[in-house]
Amino acid sequence: MSECFRFRCIDDSCGQEFSIRKKLYQCPGCRDLLDIVYDFSRTDVDSLKESFSRRRLSNRPLDVSGVWRYRELLPFEAGDLDRVVTMGEGNNPILDAPRCAEYVGLDRLRVKNLGWNPSGSFKDYGMTVAVSQAIRLGAQVVACASTGNTSASMAAYCARAGLRSVVFLPEGQIAFGKLAQALDYGALTLQIQGSFDVAMKLVQELAAETDLYLMNSINPFRLEGQKTVILELLDQLGWQCPDRIVVPGGNLGNSSSYGKVLMELKELGMIDRIPRITIIQAEGADPLYRTLVTSSQELVPVNDAWTLASAIKIGQPISWKKAVRALQFSDGWCDEVTEQEIADAKAILGRDGIGCEPASATTVAGLKRLLDASGEERPEVTIDPGENVVAILTGHQLKDPDYTVNYHLDSLYEHAAYKNRIVDKHGKIRSTYANAPVQVPPDKEQIVRLLGI
Repeated sequence: MSECFRFRCIDDSCGQEFSIRKKLYQCPGCRDLLDIVYDFSRTDVDSLKESFSRRRLSNRPLDVSGVWRYRELLPFEAGDLDRVVTMGEGNNPILDAPRCAEYVGLDRLRVKNLGWNPSGSFKDYGMTVAVSQAIRLGAQVVACASTGNTSASMAAYCARAGLRSVVFLPEGQIAFGKLAQALDYGALTLQIQGSFDVAMKLVQELAAETDLYLMNSINPFRLEGQKTVILELLDQLGWQCPDRIVVPGGNLGNSSSYGKVLMELKELGMIDRIPRITIIQAEGADPLYRTLVTSSQELVPVNDAWTLASAIKIGQPISWKKAVRALQFSDGWCDEVTEQEIADAKAILGRDGIGCEPASATTVAGLKRLLDASGEERPEVTIDPGENVVAILTGHQLKDPDYTVNYHLDSLYEHAAYKNRIVDKHGKIRSTYANAPVQVPPDKEQIVRLLGI
C-alpha cells in the first residue's frame, strides 16, 4: 500500500492494513480496533522540532492550533489541509498546583488544563481531526453517543463545517452545561432510554448500516487528534519527559492516544524515555481496573456503571485494549477512587485557582490514594514524592456547575436518580472543604466585623 498513512488492525495475529480513504472504524476481518500508522523513515527530528517551535510565532490558523501545529504527525497530506476545520484548539497551559501537591503528598505537581479549549474539554483536540476527515470523505451527517463533552465538541465543529450532527444521549445522564452546548450548536439531540453503553451500541449499528459517520473514539482519527495533547505538553516542557502522566479513565481514548504517540516519539528518537501513564477511574465505573486486577484477557464490564463524574460514567469502554497497550508500554498503572475522594480533590484544585469538572479531579484523587498507599500497605504501588508528575484535567469547571454548588452547600449526594427529577438522598458526600455563602443583612458594621477589617 503506497499511502503515507494507513489503517492497521491492532491484533498482531491479523495485522491487516487498509486505506484511510475508507470509512472504517474496526478491522473488517477480525473486528478489532484500528490504528493509523505512518512511515517515519524520512523524518528529520531536529527540523521537525524547529518547525513546531517556529509555528508558535505564526498567526496562520493551522499554526495557531495546538493540534495542526504538529501536522507532520497527523494523517493528512499537504493537499488536504485547506479543508481542515479548526477553532484554535489546544494551547492549554501547564500550571503549578502547590496546594494540590501538598494535599496528595508530592513535592511538586503540575496540571495541564484542557478545559480551556473552544468547547471546554479535551475532546476538541480529537474533534478537529475527525471532522476534517469527515469532510475529506464527503460525509454529510455525523453522529456520536455521549455523556456530554463529545456531543458539545462535535456539535461545535460541525456547526463550523456546515455538517449535520446527531447526538445520542443516555436519558437524564448529562449535565445541563454540556447539553446546553449541543442544543446551542444546532445538533439534533436524541435522548435514548438506557445507559451510555446502550446509546453507543445503537449509534455503532446505525453507522455501519447507513451513511452516518461515527465520531466516538472508536474512530481512529479522534485519537490521532487527541495524541497532540502529549506533543503540546512535551513541546511546552522543552521535550523533557515528566516521570508520570495521570489521566482520568472513561472510554479510554485519551490514555490510548497518549500511549500511541509516546510509542511514535520513541521510534522517532524525539524522546529518550517514556513517562508512566497512570489511569484513574471512579469506583462505580471501573471496568479497566477490574480487568487488570483480575488479570482477565477480556474486558470485565460494569453493568449500570455509576458515578457523579458523568464524563467517565462508562461501563464498557471501546478503547480498553489500546489503553492496556499504553499501560504495558509505559510501565503504567490503573487505580480507582471513591465519589468522596473525587469531590474533595475537586475542591482542592479550586483552592489552587484551577477549576475543572468532576471527572478531571480523579487525577488528583488518584494521586493522593496512590501516595497514601505506597509502601508497606500496597508494595505493588511505586510512586515517589519527588516524582515529576503532570495531571491531565479534561473538562472546564462550568461543564457541571450544579455539582460544585451542591458540594459547597453541603447537599451533594452519591446516588442520584434523575428520573422524574426525584433525588434518592442516600450516600451523602461530606463537604470536607466547603466554602458556603454567608448570609448577612445589608449592615456595613456587621460586614466590617465579619471581614475583620
